[in-house]
Amino acid sequence: MAALSQLDRVRAAFARQGFMRSLGAELLEVAPGRCAIACAFRDDLTQHHGLFHAGVLTTLADNACGFAAMSLLPEGGEVLSVEFKLSFLRPGAGVAAIARGEVLKPGRTLSFCRADVHMRQADGREVLAATMLATMIAAAPEARPG
Repeated sequence: MAALSQLDRVRAAFARQGFMRSLGAELLEVAPGRCAIACAFRDDLTQHHGLFHAGVLTTLADNACGFAAMSLLPEGGEVLSVEFKLSFLRPGAGVAAIARGEVLKPGRTLSFCRADVHMRQADGREVLAATMLATMIAAAPEARPG
């Protein structure tokens, strides 16, 4: 049986994330050094003003950065977030949130990434709502409890 490509491994890792399933997030694109993830607006993903919760937007951006970094690693490579900074530029209002991550500088151990989170409006326009700078570390796969 042929080994999976790193992009196929990224897709498989995304599919295993229970939290992303809970959010209803969808992997839109994965390419070497890039990843895009979307999440449709739902009332259960809001904060008290009825906007996308900051935690949802942060999760999308973090995952977009992480999977962009993972896409450049050798076979079996995984990543973990080391640090990130997210700046909110405007409220998370729209029918969907789309996080597009890219690797700015890949490395054997650390990769530096960015992600922009756009809010898709009902008319199809996208408005930049947040931007993240993140550092990801290459990590060996670990055994996970049961």
